[in-house]
Amino acid sequence: MLSELMNFLKACWRPSSSERYVHTGSDAAGRQDGLLWYKDTGQHMNGEFSMAVVQANNLLEDQSQVESGSLSSHESGPYGTFIGIYDGHGGPETSRYINDHLFPHLKRFTSEQQSMSVDVIRKAFQATEEGFLSLVTKQWPMKPQIAAVGSCCLVGVICGGTLYIANLGDSRAVLGRLVKATGEVLSVQLSTEHNASIESVRQELHSLHPDDPQIVVLKHNVWRVKGIIQVSKSIGDVYLKRAEFNREPLYAKFRLRDTFRRPILSAEPSICVHQLQPHDQFIIFASDGLWEHFSNQEAVDIIQNHPRNGSARRLVKAALQEAAKKREMRYSDLKKIDRGVRRHFHDDITVIVVFLDTNLVSRASSVKGPTVSVRGGGVNLRANSLAPCATPTELGTT
Repeated sequence: MLSELMNFLKACWRPSSSERYVHTGSDAAGRQDGLLWYKDTGQHMNGEFSMAVVQANNLLEDQSQVESGSLSSHESGPYGTFIGIYDGHGGPETSRYINDHLFPHLKRFTSEQQSMSVDVIRKAFQATEEGFLSLVTKQWPMKPQIAAVGSCCLVGVICGGTLYIANLGDSRAVLGRLVKATGEVLSVQLSTEHNASIESVRQELHSLHPDDPQIVVLKHNVWRVKGIIQVSKSIGDVYLKRAEFNREPLYAKFRLRDTFRRPILSAEPSICVHQLQPHDQFIIFASDGLWEHFSNQEAVDIIQNHPRNGSARRLVKAALQEAAKKREMRYSDLKKIDRGVRRHFHDDITVIVVFLDTNLVSRASSVKGPTVSVRGGGVNLRANSLAPCATPTELGTT
């Protein structure tokens, strides 16, 4: 079986990929090396950060951003840092939409309330969901498959010594906290995940849909909502939220046989508020592509035991090495496999490591700092080389 797979892959390997996707870009905007994009170091208002993305899908479905400076539409602040990781599924449309709209919505609501709060973040998520629904409604007649595209959404906001973590789906934020007595740095998971593999999530779905025994189904040894999708919360996936999109011309493969009265998936984020302490060292934000290979503590150890510069790239590379090891192949051979085929070995992986400088974290949100705006990249393709929208077999695999 393994030999057959390797023969198939040899036909798909493109040894010249390193020539086609060469080292490009400055450190300020990030660099591209094959299917890996990275920014080894940058400065945000509360310390340093490191960022890396490796592409596996034909079109990069992970989108990400770091924004530092004013968190409102006014230059008067409040000031802080915004981190976002948007792990798309079924296509890149939803994650790209979030990357363009969530942070502006947050700035608008912060301006209206003149402060950062849980309510501001919740409203920004809601406005993003409603905006994407409007887009789907407009495009539905010509592009019905957009109703089956969605995205997880993990956000961190640091403002005035307070860390807000908001999440939909199964990306994860993990804090590295120093234990002074021992000198160890221990992991603390900050985000709540919404994946049907978690028993409490399945119980919640059953309680919300008591009349539907098929609300979660074990399919090919994986728990899925309605036998289709692993996550129970997302932006998009409109066909599982609005019954009017669960019909033709959407592919029959994704139409539910029975209509539904209430949304199957939710866009209501789980939000946690954490007062940052001097012993809080760093936060790892990552899509589930990383957590398939490492526990929280393993990821924290990798960051803690190496220099800060290039931390995110180091984590991504370690995950790729694990992916290669699981398939009994060399890392150097995995790197030769091009986008699309690469998805058989690992997912798109996005990692942002945010280091916390106690002196910078503790200052008031009214104190101005450096303005930063960075988005995670992928392979730059010519317009006519983009892959078509996801086929039915590719949709709903998250």
